[in-house]
Order: sequence, then structure tokens, then C-alpha cells
Amino acid sequence: MEMMKAKTLGTATLCCAILLGTALLGQVPQSTDNDVATLKALLTEQQKQIDALKSAVEEQKRLIEKATSASPSRNGADSFALPRDKALGDVASTTPIIPSIAPANKAALSGGQPAAASTNPCDAPPDTNSVPPYLRFGSVCIVPVGFVDAAFVYRDKNAASGIGSNFGSVPYNNVATGKLSESRFSIQNSRLGLRVDGDWKGTHFIGYNEFDFLGTSGASNLNTTNGGVVPRLRLFWVDVRKGGWEFLAGQSWSMLTPNRVGISPLPGDIFFSQVVDVNYMAGLTWTRQPGFRVLYHAGEKLTFGLSAEEPDQYLGGSGGGSTAVLPAAYTGLSGTQLDANNFTNLYAGPQVTPDFIGKIAVDPSSRFHAEVAGIVSTFKILNTANISAGITNTKAGGGIQVGLNGEIFKGVRLISTNFWGDGEGRYLFGQAPDVVVNASGNFNLLHAGGTVDGFEARAGRFLLFGYYGGIYIDKDVVIDANGKPVGYGYTGSANSQNKAIQEITFGFNETVWANPRFGAINLIGQYEYLTRNPWYIALGAPDQTHDNTIFFDIRYTLPGSMPKF
Repeated sequence: MEMMKAKTLGTATLCCAILLGTALLGQVPQSTDNDVATLKALLTEQQKQIDALKSAVEEQKRLIEKATSASPSRNGADSFALPRDKALGDVASTTPIIPSIAPANKAALSGGQPAAASTNPCDAPPDTNSVPPYLRFGSVCIVPVGFVDAAFVYRDKNAASGIGSNFGSVPYNNVATGKLSESRFSIQNSRLGLRVDGDWKGTHFIGYNEFDFLGTSGASNLNTTNGGVVPRLRLFWVDVRKGGWEFLAGQSWSMLTPNRVGISPLPGDIFFSQVVDVNYMAGLTWTRQPGFRVLYHAGEKLTFGLSAEEPDQYLGGSGGGSTAVLPAAYTGLSGTQLDANNFTNLYAGPQVTPDFIGKIAVDPSSRFHAEVAGIVSTFKILNTANISAGITNTKAGGGIQVGLNGEIFKGVRLISTNFWGDGEGRYLFGQAPDVVVNASGNFNLLHAGGTVDGFEARAGRFLLFGYYGGIYIDKDVVIDANGKPVGYGYTGSANSQNKAIQEITFGFNETVWANPRFGAINLIGQYEYLTRNPWYIALGAPDQTHDNTIFFDIRYTLPGSMPKF
């Protein structure tokens, strides 16, 4: 309406100016010199009128600009503007994909009272002068997580384990694979997922999901197209915290995995090294499995945790680890009651109770972290020699993990994590069996331990790391009914039954480019020296084997970060 008034005013003013000018000119005498003075006076008066018209036109222009700036955005869509120094180029569309919903009557929802200001940053009005590093959906914030990995791996032995090292199955030099090398390219370690955060009535919740492409498939066509790259679920959990209490449910890193900060389930707060190797380090205690977790935060520096996680009666055979040999009368336990990496489905084996893990973490400052964790696992086996009698044997295994992580100089950290357990070899990347069955149908728990010790040094965008990792597996020899030894580490056992596995590795991670709006590109390199020693060495056979592995990785990381809650 204001714009129409302004246009009408301009038109009327212009018409008046034309008529006035015509009238004045019509009054000018042309036949007498005495009227020259009068003509000059009239012209002077006309100039004054023209100046007044100019002022009126300027006022018209000002009113039009004011009316234009006050008009609503086209189609009712929210405006989207960036300062010129921060512009990202042409915006394709500023219209929401989801149709807008009429706003609810806040007074009615709050019983007629004014609504209290929300402390949830995901409820805050959008800042049209910046591009947020997260997505808004309702009252939650969503951040895509993940990266694109293009990795190259060279090994001087043909271990045939892909981009991950199966520590316990490095080929010996007296077999063909020990005299051949391998070179691989892979994108399987690429990640894709999302994180959802929000606050509701003083309760903070996080939903986290992450996939990689290291799943298994029947397809193995690599000659023309890669059909063996299959998505694999890594993490899928929800975490809720209110005050000092925190609860998690879903598939996460086991609470036995060492932390960098507190007992947080977020990947950035967990220590699984900086290596490219997707199986991480020999000697590291870790797994990703479903379960429940309850934490209590006694302030910002002390956290207590208790979790119940997926159990497994593990006989060996996963990740290059060797299996314990069963007595002749009890070979049927494999794949039925004991997991030798041969269950017909994920939940085929019997389990008595979950694995219970307790943990205490101390973080006196951002420069130091210490933790102690303990685990209890229960095993139960039915004696199949006389099923009708229903004779069962039950034992509880356990272990303890101690970890330290401290910054001794600015940017330089020393890290140590150590584990020892009875019947807990599964948590050492499956390199040791949990149990050894004897000739009576009873069983023993096998002792095993691991360590990872090293440093991480950061200077600007450059990270240098180096670690030592080791696994020791005890022997447990039992005598079968026929008088022959079986179990683990007995005389005559296969050279796949390892006594010790050791690794030395170092590498770098250089951020070559980073922008909070576009992401980051990293170059990562790693050298790995791996060795293993068997318990039994046959006459003329090698007493150990080793391999040298070189990793090189180009990684693009997606942009995004959560607001401060």
C-alpha cells in the first residue's frame, strides 16, 4: 500500500510540473521589450518550482525503497544471506524440502503462561549471516560423520588379509605365501554415518550411527568390478545423560576398550591408536558389540561405569587366531557350544550371562587420563558324552585392564594400556582361545595378556605416532583318552598356536587442507613390523616369522560439528 501511495504521489507531482511550466510559458509576452524584466522574474520562479520538483522526486524514491525493503520474502520462504566475504556462491534453493507446518500456539501449550526460554541450541533461531556446521531437524541437531578413504597396502608376504593385519597368521618362510608379496588398493575403510544431539528438559541425548565397508559377501569379483565391498555396521547406539547419571544402549565400542577421555562412547574419546590398519594394534583390547551401560559422573574428573555386553564362548579361529584342539570325544562342541568362528548364525551358541565390565576413569586435567577396568565372563558346557545325564560344567573367567594417557610436553603424549585375563582371549582381537576342554568333558580357562605402549606428537597440522604392541598366550596341555596331548601349546601342536605376537609401528598424519565448511584432506602413512612365535617348533621348521607392511592413505573427512550444549 505504501508503495502504491509513493507511485501516485510521483505521478501527480510530474503532471503538475508539466502544467505549471506550460502555463508559465503561455504568460510570457513576446512583442514588447518592457516585459523582459517580467519574463526574467517568471523564469526565476519556474527554476524554483523545478528545484522543488527535484526534491519531491527524491522523496518519492526514498519512499519506494522503504516500501520494497519492508515487503515479505517471496513465497513466504525464509531469507538466506551471507556477508560478501563469506559467500559460498549461488545458492540453488532456499526453500525447505519438508513443507512448513503452522506454528503451534505456545501460550496454549504452556497453559496460558509465557514459554520459558529453551537452553537447547538446536531450538535457537537460525543465524542468517552464517552457515551452521550442522543440520536442524525439529529440536535436534544432526551432523554427518565419516570420511572417504583411498588406501594402498604393501606386504612382503602374501598374508591375504586385505587392509587389516591378521596378526596371528603371518605366513612362514617355508610355504609359498611366505615367499610372495602383495599390493592392495581399497576403499573399504571409508565411513558413513550420522550423529544426532538434543536437549529435553535438562536431559542431553546423543544418537550415533556409523558404517564402514568391510563386511563380508559371497561376491569376490575383482577382475572387472569390485563386488566384495559390503557395508558393515560398526556403531549404533543412543546415550542419555541427566545430571551425574548416564545410560547407553546399542552397539558401541566395548567398555573394555581403552579411553582417551572419561568413559565416553564417542570414537574421538577412545584409544584405538592412530594407525591405518583396520585391525589396529596387536595387544589392544577391543571389540564392538551390543549391550547396556550405566555411568555415574562424580564431578568432571571421576567417572564410574558398569556395562553388560554380548558374551561368547570362544574357542579361537577369528582374525588369524588359532583354535584349541578338542579331545576326540568332544570335537562336536565346536560350532555348537563353542565358537570356533563356525557358528551357523550369529546367535547359535549357548550363553549363560552377559559379560559384565566395570570401569573407573580419572581425568584430573585435559593433559592426563587414567583408568582401571575389570571383566567377568561365565562359561557353561554340557558334557555330550552322556547328554541324558545333563552333566554341565560352569566356570567364571575374568581380567583386568589398566590404562594411562598423559601429555608430558605440549603436544606430546605417552600412552600405555595393559591387559591380563583368564578366559578373555577374545578381547585381544580373538588371538587367543577362551577355553581348553579336557578328556573328562570339563574345561580350563586359558591365560592371555596384551599391551600397547607408545607416543603421539602433534605440531600444527602434523601428527607423528609410534607404538609397540604385544600379545602373550599361555599354554594349556591336556591328555586325551588315547594318551595323546591336545589343547593349546602342546608338543606336536600346529605352528599356528602362537606363544607371542609382537608389533612395532610408526607413522604420520598430515592435514594438507581443512575448511570447516568443506571438510579436510589428510595424508596418512604407516610402517608396521609384525612377528609371531609358535609354542612348538618342528624339526627343521622356522622358529618364527615376520612381515613388513607399508600403508599409505588419502582421506577426505566430511565437514560438520555440533553446537555447544
